[in-house]
Amino acid sequence: MTFLPSASILKSYMADPIYTYHVLFVALFVAIAVIFAVLPLVLQRFIAPKKPSVIKNSPYECGLESVGDPWVRFRVQYYLYALLFVIFDVEVVFIYPWAVALRELGAWAFIEMVIFLGILALGLAYAWKKGVLEW
Repeated sequence: MTFLPSASILKSYMADPIYTYHVLFVALFVAIAVIFAVLPLVLQRFIAPKKPSVIKNSPYECGLESVGDPWVRFRVQYYLYALLFVIFDVEVVFIYPWAVALRELGAWAFIEMVIFLGILALGLAYAWKKGVLEW
């Protein structure tokens, strides 16, 4: 069973003016989004005043005068914690809609989610065994 449309169906869609209208609408939307994002960056180059000074170029620290070097090195473990958090946060994004629609999806979806959670559990066990989760 294939889910891809045949070439004749694709050609009929391409010749359809409504299809072309939708493609042009999406292209226009993308162009406006890009212009909306890039235009302020370009305008600030021309409009913003350029008066650099020692005070303006110094690092800002909650209204107080900075003490010490602003370039502080962090341990790699902090980044690994953040990466693990993002992985399990994305896991929740996948689990919530699955849990809402579980009755309609059936047993096969349950098996797929068990496999997905198993892979993530193996990753967590590997990180735990390697000592990534220890301070």
